[in-house]
Amino acid sequence: MAIVSIQIPQLGEGLQEARVVSFLKKPGDTIKRDEPIYQMETDKAVMDVESPYSGTLVEWLAAEDDLLAIGADIARIESEDEQQVTSSHGAPKAEEVVEAAAASSGVRGVNIPPRTRAYAKEKGISDAVLAELAEAAGGKLMPADIDAHLGGASVPTTGPFVDSAVPSKQRLLSSRMVRGNAIVVPGTEVVVADWTAIETLRAEIKASGSDFQPSAFTLFAFAVTKALAQFPIFRSSLVNDTTLRTYNHVSLGIAVSLPGDELVLAVVEDADTLDWRAFAQRTREKIELARQGTDQANETVTLSLTNMQSFGLRDAVPVVVPPSVGTLFLGEAYNGLAQNTTELKLQRCANLALTFDHRVANGVGAAQFLNAVKKNVEHIRELI
Repeated sequence: MAIVSIQIPQLGEGLQEARVVSFLKKPGDTIKRDEPIYQMETDKAVMDVESPYSGTLVEWLAAEDDLLAIGADIARIESEDEQQVTSSHGAPKAEEVVEAAAASSGVRGVNIPPRTRAYAKEKGISDAVLAELAEAAGGKLMPADIDAHLGGASVPTTGPFVDSAVPSKQRLLSSRMVRGNAIVVPGTEVVVADWTAIETLRAEIKASGSDFQPSAFTLFAFAVTKALAQFPIFRSSLVNDTTLRTYNHVSLGIAVSLPGDELVLAVVEDADTLDWRAFAQRTREKIELARQGTDQANETVTLSLTNMQSFGLRDAVPVVVPPSVGTLFLGEAYNGLAQNTTELKLQRCANLALTFDHRVANGVGAAQFLNAVKKNVEHIRELI
């Protein structure tokens, strides 16, 4: 028998990090080689990850929702075939790795997994402090213990600056965007929509005193959903260079800002199958879930909305995060010139900016979709 570590595999070219979604096995379970044992999320999808060994799961070295670097240890297994482990991977036993790391750092006789040691180094924790924390923990020292010690504070340095850890949600988003920047061919188009119908209907709903009080943004999201139902290309994503996957129904993404400038995604699944009231209710529930910190991003989201009306932004160039094919920006409402007349006439306007992946959609198709959204916005009363 041999105790070996399992590392996060390279799940895609250029991928640097992945998020732990869930564990499919618990310590003490018997595992067969090539059997799925946990789920990871990359910027492309949530996928099952198989064990490279047969044996018994000793422990997990991470927690659900942790963001881990490719190659980081995630589990330890007592393998049934020591010869197979040595010949196929040449990996040292986990205890040897820990002991070697401890010896090199001068910290002995404490239970500090390699990833905790790396995390402590990233946070600026000295070896002496690390040893004290491990002894105080009375067991295995985890990254969460480092966070508890720091109390969420920034780590002071000797220079004229302060280093602090990038929040895990931002690291995950950054990973998705960096990969997207490498593969997406972006195009951006903008239209000016008459916002009068939305504002008028929202005012009527507010004045009614009803318990049903959907926002102007929810009305807008419903208009977008109805357009998505009519444009399959914006319900699609590239599986690879030769395969385009089109989803039967709309999974609408909505960017939700959290304190500390963190960003997560709310997702309304099968949005096109819901009537107006059901859509508004589901959207409110999903946004509330996102505000509690739950990122609902998944591979079925092909278009996301970003609402900047309350921040006074009229124009922007949104970013596409694969596997989505587009991101639609909603700007602030303002007094602008009416677009459907030659007279100089003021009307309430809102700019809609669509950035789309040119590998999936072309300019004309994107323009047709964007104008369908504009038409739905301007005739929102007929939709609901």
